[in-house]
This record gives sequence, C-alpha cells and structure tokens, in this order.
Amino acid sequence: MAAREAGGVALGRAADKLFSLSGLFVVYKPKGPTSAGVLNLLKERLLAEAGVQTNGNKRKQVLKIGHGGTLDSAAAGVLVVGIGKGTKMLRTMLAGSKKYTAIGVLGKATDTLDATGKVTEEKPYDQVTKGDLENVLQKFTGDIMQVPPLYSALKKDGERLSTLMKRGEVVEAKPARPVRVYSLSLQHFQPPLFTLDVECGGGFYVRSLVSDIGKELATCATMQELTRTKQGPFTLEEHALYEDKWTIDEIARSLEHCTSLLPGEPSHKKLKTEHPGEIAVSCEDK
Repeated sequence: MAAREAGGVALGRAADKLFSLSGLFVVYKPKGPTSAGVLNLLKERLLAEAGVQTNGNKRKQVLKIGHGGTLDSAAAGVLVVGIGKGTKMLRTMLAGSKKYTAIGVLGKATDTLDATGKVTEEKPYDQVTKGDLENVLQKFTGDIMQVPPLYSALKKDGERLSTLMKRGEVVEAKPARPVRVYSLSLQHFQPPLFTLDVECGGGFYVRSLVSDIGKELATCATMQELTRTKQGPFTLEEHALYEDKWTIDEIARSLEHCTSLLPGEPSHKKLKTEHPGEIAVSCEDK
C-alpha cells in the first residue's frame, strides 16, 4: 500500500511538472511521419510519463502544445514546439528565418516537386556544369517571386490544395507571391545530384526552388531530400531533442536553454486567451 501511495505521489509530481512547463523547445522530426503525427506522439509520451489518463473527457487539465512551421512527411529536421504559454509564441517563429539543406535531382520532374510524387517529365542534363548551377543561384537570392506547389498546405475554400489534388480535383496554381532568400549556396555537385544550403523567410517552398532551378538550366529538377537545420535561433545540432530524450525532465532543461536564446519573451497579458486544447500552428514552409 505504501509503495502504491508513493508511486501515486511521484506521478502526481510528474503531472504537476508537466502542466507547469511553458515556452519553446525543439524536437527532431524524422522522415516519414507528418509534423502533426510527431506532435501527437510527443504529447502521448509526456502524458503517459505523467500518468495522466487520456481516455474519455475525465481530465481536468489539458496539455497545450503546438508546433510552428510544418515539415512535409518526407522532410526531416528542426520542428519548433510550443508548450503552455509557449503556444502563443509560435506565430513569431513562423515569420523568422529558416535554414535548409536540400538535395535536388536534375533531369526529372514530379507532380509534387519531390521524390514522393509521380514522374511527369524527364530531360537530358549532361550539358549542366557546376558553374552553370552556381550562376543560376544568384537569380534566386534576395526578394523574389515564387509560385507555390499545387501539392501544399495552402488552402482553397477551407481545404488544403494537396487534399484536393489527391482526390483528383482540378486545382489552379496559386499566383506567384513575394518570398525572401537570405542566402543560397551550392555545397555539392555530382550530376544528377546537387546539394543546396538555403536560408529563407516564411512561406518559402524549397521544392519550388529546386524545380525553378531546373527550368532555368533548360532541363528539369525535383527535390530528393530536405532537412531543416535551423529555425530562428534554434539549430538541429545544438537544440533538437531526439525521440529518446522526449521526457518531462529533458524538455524542462531544453526549455530553459531555448528560452535564453530568445530576444525577450513577449507579454501574454494582452493576448486573447486560447481555447484549452491542442494547438498546432502550421506554416507552408517545406
């Protein structure tokens, strides 16, 4: 009986600590699951560790957690997570700069602009040199106009374009919109593969960039791999928690570290109180 009571006290303390967590931290999103799927798994792990029952509506407390900046299923890397009051800080993260490493493939185009799609076109690429590629990159640096992909999280009449496309509905391309590329460099060139490092602002699609680069080179290209290496002040190497570190104590330590990197926590007093529940703030950065 004493042991059972001690266990109950320990779980109670874990739950109290979990629901007191507040701020931003970073997890590593692997290739495969959606960003929402990773967030749900994280939430389940934390609630299970705290001994909080998730069946039914018996819980009086609700764990507020969300992510800032969606990564495609096929992409990996930095996923910024807000917990507690940190969920209200996520929109500022969406507008900040992000860094990616992308691997493109020359001579092939797909309907999704990445390796998950169906091949729609193949063209020769033997004529493309490293110098050609480096020169083209200059055209995509700075403030540019970009047409978002049809397979995307952008919405039409309340539904994602990607959902409409998968249903076989005819979807018109969204008009080109202004985006910002802070830096763009070629890291490796071994035809047909090329590796880019990109730092960009919010709403930028690396898939579209790779496709547009192919067109400029009088061939075609699609994205094979994408890794987000940085978002705001948070980097993949220094701040991302891998799945084995998804514990209440590890996240508490990470929150302390990550919060110290922010320029200053905004006041939440003037912000409208969020409706209790899971918050998943997403953005079309992929």
